[in-house]
Amino acid sequence: MKIDLTDTTASKINKALVKGRRAIGTPAVGMVLTLVIVTDEENAYDALKAANDASREHPSRTLVVIRRVSRSPRDRTKSRLDAEVRVGADAGTGETVILRLYGEVADHAQSVVLPLLLPDAPVVVWWPVNAPLDPANDPLGALAQRRVTDTYAAEQPVRELSARADAYTPGDTDLAWTRITPWRSMLAAALDQVVCEVKAVEVEGEEFNPSCELLAMWLADRLDVPVKRSLSSGPGLTAVRLATDHGPIALDRGDGTLATLSIEGQPDRAVALKRRETAELIAEELRRLDPDDTYASALRFGVDRLHAAPTAAQEPVAEASAAAQEPVGEAPATPANKTAANKTTAKKAPAKKAAAK
Repeated sequence: MKIDLTDTTASKINKALVKGRRAIGTPAVGMVLTLVIVTDEENAYDALKAANDASREHPSRTLVVIRRVSRSPRDRTKSRLDAEVRVGADAGTGETVILRLYGEVADHAQSVVLPLLLPDAPVVVWWPVNAPLDPANDPLGALAQRRVTDTYAAEQPVRELSARADAYTPGDTDLAWTRITPWRSMLAAALDQVVCEVKAVEVEGEEFNPSCELLAMWLADRLDVPVKRSLSSGPGLTAVRLATDHGPIALDRGDGTLATLSIEGQPDRAVALKRRETAELIAEELRRLDPDDTYASALRFGVDRLHAAPTAAQEPVAEASAAAQEPVGEAPATPANKTAANKTTAKKAPAKKAAAK
């Protein structure tokens, strides 16, 4: 069911929601959160489709905020709010309100959104494109417990990571980080199968892909070893190679769908590691509304530090792998690896611990 409202108010929108629920025979409100999507007209359809798909797992009231650009100075002085209310099959398993803001009201979107939030329910704000540099201090972001951005949609994605690190506030997250959850889980599982000490790491992926940088920063932060960032033609992340004293460990995905996990002394195995749709990423982020400390730690490691000029101690992964061919024993861990392991008994533990979300 769809209800169109022209030159309306938040009060009339709330009445339309109640009317729509009664019309379809579900007067009770069964949503668990409010999802606010801040986007433009061009990207609104794709973002709303992803939110509707995610609502099957997380029934929510979805508010889509679209600021319409006025074409003339006279139009910019006229404020108007148009809304489209969707309930029932047209809104997934929740409710959807598409808000189009014209004129001066576009600069005060929070005053329109605030009366439409579900009472006593968490709020998540998602910017599919054009996210503010400091989401927590954005008027809409200040209403939320969780703020979701996507640096992959930025004009300069890698540089955007530095701005995100400078402005990070607990509750911020990034879909570029969400995309590498299967990679982090698989690498932790691989290190869980052997007792070894990681000497060096290489992360291979396409240029200007922030997920590659985030995975490299996560590994460098948790393992405290040199991490080399190399380029490939993609798609996305294509390989991660670890040089260890047990032998090389590699996770290689050349086609964006199926990966091969190679561990010294074990047969190669195929691993399903497909590139996920936006709906799956949003659904994953909505499963947790507490701050992601692992993301914060990886982000604060810093892109500049990751791409710093290598020192003599930072040998390439291949050389480190060759130099690491020593008998596997119970030799004491180095201080660096003790720090990375959080004083656990195996060098593989940091990756496993960090991978848990």
